Amino acid sequence: MKRRLEVLALLPLALLARTPAFAALNPALPTIFIAGDSTAADGTPDAIGWGRPFPRFFDPAKINVINEARGGRSSRTFVTEGLWDKLVTDVKPGDYVLIQFGHNDGAEMNGEKIARGSLPGLGDETEEIDNRVTKQHETVHTFGWYMRKMISETRAKGATPILFSLTVRNIWTNGRVERGSGQYGEWTRELGKAENAAFVDLTNLVADRFEQMGEAAVAPLYPKDHTHTNDAGAELNARYVIAGLKAVRENAIIRTFSAEGRAIEIAPPNIVVLPRLKLPPQSAHDEFMHWLNLPDPADPALPSLFLIGDSTVRNGRGDGIDGLGQWGWGDPLTAYFDPAKINVVNRAVGGTGARTFMAQGYWDGVLGLLKPGDIVIMQFGHNDNGPTAPLHGIGEETEDRANTAGGKETIHTWGWYMRKYVADARAKGATPVIGTLIPRNTWENGKIARQSDSHADWARAVAKSESVPLLDLNELIARRYDALGETAVTALFADKRVHTSKEGAEMNAEVVIGALRALPANPTAAYLSSSPARFW
Repeated sequence: MKRRLEVLALLPLALLARTPAFAALNPALPTIFIAGDSTAADGTPDAIGWGRPFPRFFDPAKINVINEARGGRSSRTFVTEGLWDKLVTDVKPGDYVLIQFGHNDGAEMNGEKIARGSLPGLGDETEEIDNRVTKQHETVHTFGWYMRKMISETRAKGATPILFSLTVRNIWTNGRVERGSGQYGEWTRELGKAENAAFVDLTNLVADRFEQMGEAAVAPLYPKDHTHTNDAGAELNARYVIAGLKAVRENAIIRTFSAEGRAIEIAPPNIVVLPRLKLPPQSAHDEFMHWLNLPDPADPALPSLFLIGDSTVRNGRGDGIDGLGQWGWGDPLTAYFDPAKINVVNRAVGGTGARTFMAQGYWDGVLGLLKPGDIVIMQFGHNDNGPTAPLHGIGEETEDRANTAGGKETIHTWGWYMRKYVADARAKGATPVIGTLIPRNTWENGKIARQSDSHADWARAVAKSESVPLLDLNELIARRYDALGETAVTALFADKRVHTSKEGAEMNAEVVIGALRALPANPTAAYLSSSPARFW
């Protein structure tokens, strides 16, 4: 891949001081390409797009960023002028193409000086014109047609398209900022659903922020007109693009953020449309692992806090896309830690128990990443009943059972598997921490039902016998639930019994942090953030 690198000498000195110099591209690395108009382009003074500060939020040793956005272009003219062909020629498998158009698609379709408008909508309508600007005959398509072309040709190169709605124009009515222009944001969202492509609602994300700031505070960001921002406005937009990318939760991108990029708060789940993914058969383990979108440490040079467990720690892909709004406490836990000091790596897998998390290879995946100085918090018990469960108790009893491969497997007690997690973590130089399973929404005589002579007690016993720090979440969260009462607690459960909503997950994460802080020797103490950000 070969690119002509330009130095934009006219940019304000303040921006140049904050934006890293362009570096030579590394063809061995993945690349993020930006396709868009002037609101994403590098731009000129007082008309700077978010693509200009955008590379600063990535580690150039991990990923390339190429901004191909061009001022004045619509989805149509980006294609007809050959800009799209130029971009997609360089795209390779594993790359990403961020696509954002609409500001210029509502312009004249065939004026004397401007001929860039596309037909409205997502259909396949066309209109034949003799282009007054290019003097060429042209078949004009809909906005959706041009966008679908970019999506399909990106995928044909083995790359991933990610769609964005428009930046916000500085147009206000009765204290509310415009969330337009036109229907291009809505159409792009619908394209994301129809084409099964990730979509980030940048418009509403930024508009919400603008309305918090107020019209007077936003006005200085637009010194030229109501569409184009200065460097401060471009940076604000770029930060929300990063927040949206985090909500998309594509691991290959998340692992490439710079320290500044990692510090940006994730966008709320309602801001994105994520690709629909079907759970593959259990035998298709590799595909299932891909579906789970299990994270790796964002910065391998830092220590890592690994979380292992079931869906009450991490539900599905950890993004709420199951449509049921179910979240595990491990997701909001990240907000309490300083990403410049530690990685929080939530490797819990829904449906697993102490035995199956190990037997199905998930623990091996964590062991391959563990290094001295890391920490592992483990919580099992919800799925450790039934025919796939370990033997009850914490002893050394065993039982031979037939497995799905047609062979025999020696089954141990629940406590044996927990002790093995502890021993394996310590052998890697890591610190194990045991958590008792969080309580279900089950009430007896006005109190949350506690477990007795079961997984919570067994976890306590293993922690004591192995001298492992214990987070007694079963009791601590139950006390919090008792204080709130049954009606309020039921509202914190997405399925009314086992899986929490995002609010319930966030409350449980707060309890986890409190339990860590209360330990006589808290292994996470040096990594906690001084001012935790909200996860949502």
